[in-house]
Amino acid sequence: MSTRFKKSQIRDIVITILAALLSVGIMLYGITHLGISNTWPELVLNAFYIACLVMIGLYFFNILGAHRFNYWCSVCLGITVFLRDIIFAPPLAIYPLRLSCLTLSVLLLVMLTYFYARKEWKSYSKGNLWIICLIDMVIATLYNIDICLEPNNEYTGYLLVEIWIRPTLSYGLVACFRKENV
Repeated sequence: MSTRFKKSQIRDIVITILAALLSVGIMLYGITHLGISNTWPELVLNAFYIACLVMIGLYFFNILGAHRFNYWCSVCLGITVFLRDIIFAPPLAIYPLRLSCLTLSVLLLVMLTYFYARKEWKSYSKGNLWIICLIDMVIATLYNIDICLEPNNEYTGYLLVEIWIRPTLSYGLVACFRKENV
């Protein structure tokens, strides 16, 4: 099978796929370890993460077109932002952190929506997509800070892994989009 990428670009995609597969695998193990009744939201989020991974693979092997890939990957990421950070936002110990995460999540959702509200989505620059990735990383970092300040329990390790899955997939979206606008 032929791939869409040059050898120099494959590294970014492989890093994304391996990191996300490892993270999703750890989360699926955490779901079985902690019980479905406690972790069903993670299972729903993992379904969207796995869908993104499948789309990255299909895009990588030229099975999925660029427009469909970018659209559906952004939709899946947007749904996870909406579910994880807005609808079922975790209670954070520090109110300014909670407010910052909520504000950045709404900004991220607006940016993802704006990306596809435009008819000429290819005119969206790489810098704009890097900003989406960076905002997602800042949100994950703020969650990480809050988790480190709260008392640890058996779920803490899994939560530290779960919050970095979406920024990893955002990075993969950027890597794939960079290829499209070379």
